[in-house]
Amino acid sequence: MKETILSVKNLTNRFGKQIVHDDISIDIARGEIIGIVGGSGSGKSVLLKTMIGLHHPNSGKVCIMGKLIHDITPSESASMLGVLFQEGALFSSLSVLQNIMLPLREHTKLTDDQQVMLAQFKLALVGMPPESAAKRPAELSGGMTKRAALARALSLDPMILFLDEPTSGLDPINANGFDELIANLNKSLGITVVMATHDLDTLFAVCDRVAILIDKKIIIDTLPHLLENHNKEIKEFLHGSRAKGAAVAARSIHGNG
Repeated sequence: MKETILSVKNLTNRFGKQIVHDDISIDIARGEIIGIVGGSGSGKSVLLKTMIGLHHPNSGKVCIMGKLIHDITPSESASMLGVLFQEGALFSSLSVLQNIMLPLREHTKLTDDQQVMLAQFKLALVGMPPESAAKRPAELSGGMTKRAALARALSLDPMILFLDEPTSGLDPINANGFDELIANLNKSLGITVVMATHDLDTLFAVCDRVAILIDKKIIIDTLPHLLENHNKEIKEFLHGSRAKGAAVAARSIHGNG
């Protein structure tokens, strides 16, 4: 049994009279890739923000390695949690290298030379060429922006990587390349990945388990088990033509058909 690295217990989030999450719980094991899915307004991004401490729930708790998320200091949080926001959220006034170095400047005592070397290493780790270091975010393609933001999220070697719609806005080739990158980082670094996504290809290609937000509740299981689930909304989500295409593509990638 793998160690639980992140635990959500009896979580409720509401905005005014609208309940988004109603007493939901989820345990995430070290080294797994979890996909969080659900319809528009189901609260995928809200759940992600609650997990990383950016949103305070109405009730319930989030623990990282047994410690309440809101008891973790900013420096501890920065070294434990890496976050890739939906649009990358790179600082336009900084170069790519400076963006990656920013967490190192704020949370470490490394020398400037050490920060540069580490940032260059992270850039290579996500598959970006050395010459991209001097570019500004406006000079990058959508796919390169995502990779640069990922390099920044990895700058402090976090235990858990949070991704908000990581393939949103990418063409199929770049999206597939990003999925492969996440899978390789998970395998080589052992990093735990939690992603909110609407991309069925991503779910079938890289996720160990999938958490589906339905009617303010959460259902989490492996895809094979979810495919056998008779819940109407799960069936509509996982048995449509797009899902079948994603499943076939995933099998071809993994060599299982």
